[in-house]
Amino acid sequence: MSGGSGFFGHAITGNNVANTFADHYTFTVGAGSSIFADTFSSSGNAKNGLDILDLSLFNADGLVLKGTQLSTGKTDQWELSSGPLAAGNYFLLVTGTVLSKAAGSYTGSATVSAVPEPATYGMLLGGLGLVGALARRQRKSSDAA
Repeated sequence: MSGGSGFFGHAITGNNVANTFADHYTFTVGAGSSIFADTFSSSGNAKNGLDILDLSLFNADGLVLKGTQLSTGKTDQWELSSGPLAAGNYFLLVTGTVLSKAAGSYTGSATVSAVPEPATYGMLLGGLGLVGALARRQRKSSDAA
């Protein structure tokens, strides 16, 4: 994924109380890309549904970034935001525990932002130069009048 977004999640059926889950979501990024990811689970009260324990980013060498828990209880929410990443394969890991006999689920999203190519910067500078030249030419025309 050189740039883009996607959704992920897991629905857990009832009668799984005290079971745990560890879900992997894999993707590939280009050099300099960054990722923002979040995950969310909600239930009627803090003793039902799922307890999300972690959201982390890994590569082949191990842990890259640990997420931050924003809320827990009736609503569990985690997010992570990276700086520039090396090109390669990565995975998000979502772990948690089933709190009750009731079914539960979580959803998440991930957005990979690509670093602009050098040619993009060249086009930007060329465009700014052209706008500047036109503005200067118009100013000279209005000064002469």
